[in-house]
Amino acid sequence: MLILDLFQESFLALSGNKVRSSLTILGIVIGIGSVIAMVSIGQGAQGTIEASIQSIGSNLLLVMPGAQRGFGGAASAGRGSAQSLTTADAAAIKQEITTAKAVAPESSRRYQITAKGANTNTNVIGTIASYIDVRNVKIDLGNFITDQNNLSSSKVAVIGPTTRDDLFGAGVNPVGQAIKINKIEFKVVGVTQAKGGSGFSNQDDVIYVPLLTAQRYLTGGDSVTTISVQANTADGMTTLQAEVNNLLLTRHKISDPLLADFSIMNQADIVAAASSVTGIFTLLLASIAGISLVVGGIGIMNMMLTTVTERTREIGLRKSIGATEQDINGQFLTEAVMLTFLGGVFGILLGWLISLAVTRFAGMATAVSLSSVFLAFGVSAAIGLIFGYYPARRASKLNPIEALRFE
Repeated sequence: MLILDLFQESFLALSGNKVRSSLTILGIVIGIGSVIAMVSIGQGAQGTIEASIQSIGSNLLLVMPGAQRGFGGAASAGRGSAQSLTTADAAAIKQEITTAKAVAPESSRRYQITAKGANTNTNVIGTIASYIDVRNVKIDLGNFITDQNNLSSSKVAVIGPTTRDDLFGAGVNPVGQAIKINKIEFKVVGVTQAKGGSGFSNQDDVIYVPLLTAQRYLTGGDSVTTISVQANTADGMTTLQAEVNNLLLTRHKISDPLLADFSIMNQADIVAAASSVTGIFTLLLASIAGISLVVGGIGIMNMMLTTVTERTREIGLRKSIGATEQDINGQFLTEAVMLTFLGGVFGILLGWLISLAVTRFAGMATAVSLSSVFLAFGVSAAIGLIFGYYPARRASKLNPIEALRFE
């Protein structure tokens, strides 16, 4: 049987019962569409998380007070009242470690902020001029904190766009206006560009003030909550982490690294951990959606078995005039693959539309990759072959004399 004749016969057979064929295809459409949609949501979430982590800076180490002791320890990294890091530690890292491109200490705490009758509660970060480069901060209006502001303990502030909107209104230029942080008046000298975020991790709901000003008027003492250290290159982050760790152990007179009163977070490790979690999440979503593909495959097998029964006399007639088992087997396999191929095409379209709808109406980023599309085609073809093989083989093995007698 010629290939063209094979496809023509398969098309005529499937179009002869449009409703049953359409319902069978629908099962594959839902399965493929679900898999693509779930994978796109997972990949979109992974991209969003990685972008959020990268937005805090590049090639970054975060040194925080408090040892990493897990759930059972008295303190954990960056939490509690640990005050084991100081501005002197940051200065030592900057002076003694050549692989550090830039260093930016910070002292942060949440305060009540008021301005012209409006008020909000937000994170106030006391830092230095290099913070803008280390943590990838962009200025929209005005200027960022300068070294002179720090040396003179100036009461100036740079605010995020969300804080600006809460205190002064959306789109207002607040440069030159006054705000009160913990009842102490500061002058707004700049507004940062939007970076995105939500809740306590919102990088737009923040206020930056000079570090010495924060330590003098707000926190007291010379302790810092984080020291951000930027490596010259991504490849040098591991070496830099070891050098910073050794330097601080020496400065803090700690001989056993397990007793360190600080912890270091490597941005690359954070990205890798986040990617691993979202990868597992994506796989889980795809696996759950894949169950519907199995159901669709069973539907194909059921339809093909029914078709074999209905066309028993036709099969007997074909074999009696010379059709081989290979011809019959090929015809029914082709019909099964055509069903799944059509289901795969419409399933990809459905998955793409679902992804767009999720992005548009749910505000969640999605990403439909070519790999998921090719996977969908491959899976749909495999389903046609796997679930169509038994009905096709059953049809090809029918005895022509018995098939002609079938009522």
